[in-house]
Amino acid sequence: MISPEKLDGLQRGWVHLLAGYAVEPATAYPPFDRLVAAYSEPHRRYHTLEHLGEMFRVGSRLMRFANHANAVQLAVWFHDIVYDPTRSDNEARSADLATKELEALGLPSATVAAVQTLILATAHLLDTTTSGADADVLHDADLAVLGASEARYARYAADIRAEYAHVPEADYRRGRSAVLERFLNQPRIYRTDLMFEEGEAAARRNLEQEQETLRSGAETAAAG
Repeated sequence: MISPEKLDGLQRGWVHLLAGYAVEPATAYPPFDRLVAAYSEPHRRYHTLEHLGEMFRVGSRLMRFANHANAVQLAVWFHDIVYDPTRSDNEARSADLATKELEALGLPSATVAAVQTLILATAHLLDTTTSGADADVLHDADLAVLGASEARYARYAADIRAEYAHVPEADYRRGRSAVLERFLNQPRIYRTDLMFEEGEAAARRNLEQEQETLRSGAETAAAG
């Protein structure tokens, strides 16, 4: 849940972004309402409008490293528009929906294709072959929460667990631990130098702390 003021700020940002493509506010409002509805679905705990707001705040400092900043911003808006924790094709479905919405708004085909490619790249956050200036900015904005304060990270971890409430505890611990291990085994979590310098150490501390919490929980369950 975000405040009305923050929601209004998101709307202004959306309208301003589309104005660059000669889309009138009256035309921009309906897709914005659909975006808000999607990111406000009741099963979401982390992949919400708050997540988008955090991405835009971090992204505002990273956009100077992007080659096509508008495409990156559009990809932020649509990258999680479809989010079902029980499925593995959310990115593909989000890219398809983004294409449909942006084509209906009359955006250039090159921009629509770039947005689709960027969204699809978020399915492979640990795959450096998806690297490139624009993909790197989107990647680091999406993962900025990993390097957040200890309290913010703890809330993020709890929200992810809540989104996967359908997964039994032991299975969740194993799966989540494997994901954390893959991040920790990367030479770099963040791809842009700015995020690497400012957030890499904190991200590794947070990931290691969650990893330890998962292990402790597993040991406690086994002992019980």
